Amino acid sequence: MVMNAIKNRKSVRKYVDKSIEKDVINKIIEAGRLAPSWVNVQPWKFIVVKSQETKDLLCKASGGQPQVKNADTVICCVADLDAWNKTNFGKVLKQKGLDDATCDSIVSSLLLNPSNLGEYETLLRSVEQLTYAVAYMTLEAQELGVGCCIIGATANELTKSNNEIAEEVKQALGLNSRQVLVELLALGYEDNPNQLVPKYRKPVEDVVFEECIS
Repeated sequence: MVMNAIKNRKSVRKYVDKSIEKDVINKIIEAGRLAPSWVNVQPWKFIVVKSQETKDLLCKASGGQPQVKNADTVICCVADLDAWNKTNFGKVLKQKGLDDATCDSIVSSLLLNPSNLGEYETLLRSVEQLTYAVAYMTLEAQELGVGCCIIGATANELTKSNNEIAEEVKQALGLNSRQVLVELLALGYEDNPNQLVPKYRKPVEDVVFEECIS
């Protein structure tokens, strides 16, 4: 069933005028919430946007991509850099039943906690973790018959484009300086669900290799 969702998923940019039920949105969000993450740190926030005013602003921030303003719902996928600090990370580790010494060891580790290396490394790992949640949500949307388009090209700290709009978006979403809007998920019921879209992927022999044993 999962493989069917993977094979059939496509980027949907045109939607019919039909609202997505709240319980359907909740199921999509839940798929992201349950995604795996490094030492279970879960460095993410999801903001559900329904208002046309905010969707218009997000559309402007993403270079005018029409699927953003025309979507029924946009899920803003945010990397939360503070998830790695001693208080927040430690709380998650405590929930796993780890003792204080083990928690301190993990939080202080250069290998397991990128915040000990610097801001860039923290952002890099947070984005990496967030992509797992995004993938889960897109597959759940596919399973539920909801069209989805991932928008990563938007004004933010990663693209370093249009800082003025990026700051306006952060204010509109209530984000602080330690929270980075990484991707948007534009959601809506597809206007042409029977349209087949070929998947152009590199052949297996170009991407899969066996270990060389001498």
